Amino acid sequence: SWWYNWAATPNAGIASGYLTKYQMDYYPMLWNGSFNAASVEAFLHANPTIHYLLVMNEPNVGGQSYLTPQQAAKVWPQYEAVAAQAGVKIVGPQITWGNMPNYNDPVAWMDAFYAAYAANNGGRKPTIDYLGFHWYDYGLSGQLDRLDKYNKPIWVTEFANWHSQSDGAQIVTPGEQATQMTSMVATCESRSDVFRYAWFTGRVSPDPHYSSLLAAPGQLTQLGQQYITLPH
Repeated sequence: SWWYNWAATPNAGIASGYLTKYQMDYYPMLWNGSFNAASVEAFLHANPTIHYLLVMNEPNVGGQSYLTPQQAAKVWPQYEAVAAQAGVKIVGPQITWGNMPNYNDPVAWMDAFYAAYAANNGGRKPTIDYLGFHWYDYGLSGQLDRLDKYNKPIWVTEFANWHSQSDGAQIVTPGEQATQMTSMVATCESRSDVFRYAWFTGRVSPDPHYSSLLAAPGQLTQLGQQYITLPH
């Protein structure tokens, strides 16, 4: 029922009238502080069915947003201003385990972010309507439990199982990924704190973990067929 493309506007080639035709809500994403607020606000006002704004993709992962908690705290008021002006909810940051020194743990990053934001804003907490989370291994439920302390509903905006440790539990067949999908979707569906979720990904090549939902244009993979038939 919803989709995003890690950008502030839909893909140039998307069919016009996609919302009416496919009943698929699009949600824009802002990565850091490098965006034109007026342009983003104009797009949101021109598309009043958009009620959510995704922000800050994997801030502790190199090659992604990659912002220290202190840098993120300085950027965050820009998101708050856009959200208030356009009347949308903030979904983010999209946290996960990363490779930032001292902040590879998403909880360590979030705690430092909260502290830095409060220090910059008279003790006030940042406006976070929903927290984003990414996970690519076993143990999704336990990871979500660690986020309970923030008391925020969660969007699991990326998930699949790409277990990579050489312990015999690697995902190396379509069937193994299908089993993991069933389990991970069931976890998301059973938790009251998970508001929405999105499998990763539509199509990726190479695809060593067999996680693509799409094959040839307009065709679902076997995993994609499974995804749309799982209980929801």
